[in-house]
Amino acid sequence: MKYTLEKTEQYTLIQLHTEKIDAIKTPQLKTELTTLNAEGVKSFILDFTEVKYVDSSGLSAILLANRICEGSGGILVVYGLQDGVKKLITISQLDKVLNIFPTKEEAIDAVFLHTIEVDLKGNN
Repeated sequence: MKYTLEKTEQYTLIQLHTEKIDAIKTPQLKTELTTLNAEGVKSFILDFTEVKYVDSSGLSAILLANRICEGSGGILVVYGLQDGVKKLITISQLDKVLNIFPTKEEAIDAVFLHTIEVDLKGNN
């Protein structure tokens, strides 16, 4: 599976350069997420602008990313969902669990807002 990483201090942006996230591609994505988290990444932004199809194993990779982020005090943010993928996430009711935004800018803002909220809670 093709993807690029953009690492910052607050998050790692994973731009997925594939039309499908299925059982064949999911293990690589899960491995990358787990490895990045082990290296200290707490928050991920997943760019789905090129993804047109996700199956149940792809959804499980997204949920894994969400658990990893929550478990380390970070946040998972997803943006750029195509209509078919958005419909599947809605039918699966994952839209109530995931942080979904239409644009990269809004996704980045959500990570920064989460970081500020965590810092404020830590100072109380």
